[in-house]
Order: sequence, then C-alpha cells, then structure tokens
Amino acid sequence: MKSVILKTATRLMIGLMLVFAVYVFLRGHHEPGGGFSAALLAGTAFSLLAITNGTDHVRKAIRIRPSIMALSGLALAAGAGLPALFFGKPFLTGIWWQTETFAAGTPLLFDSGVFLAVLGAILSILLALEEN
Repeated sequence: MKSVILKTATRLMIGLMLVFAVYVFLRGHHEPGGGFSAALLAGTAFSLLAITNGTDHVRKAIRIRPSIMALSGLALAAGAGLPALFFGKPFLTGIWWQTETFAAGTPLLFDSGVFLAVLGAILSILLALEEN
C-alpha cells in the first residue's frame, strides 16, 4: 500500500493498540479482559501493520515464528496448572505468591499462555493469507 496517510496513521495506531492490549491483559484478573482479549487487540494491530507495510515487516517485528509462539503458549497454559498439583490441589487451581509489594500467581501464567497461543494462531492465519 502506498498511502502516506494510512502509513502515518498506522504508526500511531499500532502503538496505542499494543499499549491498550497490555492494559487489557493486566486488567483481566479482576475485571473482564485477559489473555484472549489482549491477543485479539494485538493481532488487530499486527494485521494493520501487515496491510500497510507487508508481511516481511510483521515477521521482523515479531522476531519469532507464529507456530512456535502458539505452541509455547499452549505449553505455558498447560504448565500453569502443574504447581497446584504439588500443593495437593486440583489441576489449574490458582496458586499465589505474595510479598509485601507484589503478588503473582498461576493465573498470570495461564493468561500469558492463552495470549501467546491466540496471538500465534492469529498471526499464522494472517501471514498465510497475506502472502498468498
């Protein structure tokens, strides 16, 4: 695409969309959002980048093959349930580690895995369609 206006607007929109995807990802533990919604937003940003700059630019931006991203996301999501088994709880029960200033848990690992799996699937489909 050779539209200067679209390329300029895309540069602005991609940054905003990716920042909003991070916000939706982190908000997902207490309110609607999470890994799936954030991956859809990030996938939309990358599809806009593919439309304006081509698939080579998207491949350079992500720096990892989408199939590897999706498979590692599935492994991370499945692995997020394993710590509960070590504590004698059912698979995928949330386990939390807290300090005075920070709290993290297995739901964050699960959401990260879902994010990577969905984004990898979206990018695989997007790049395959754009290249053909």
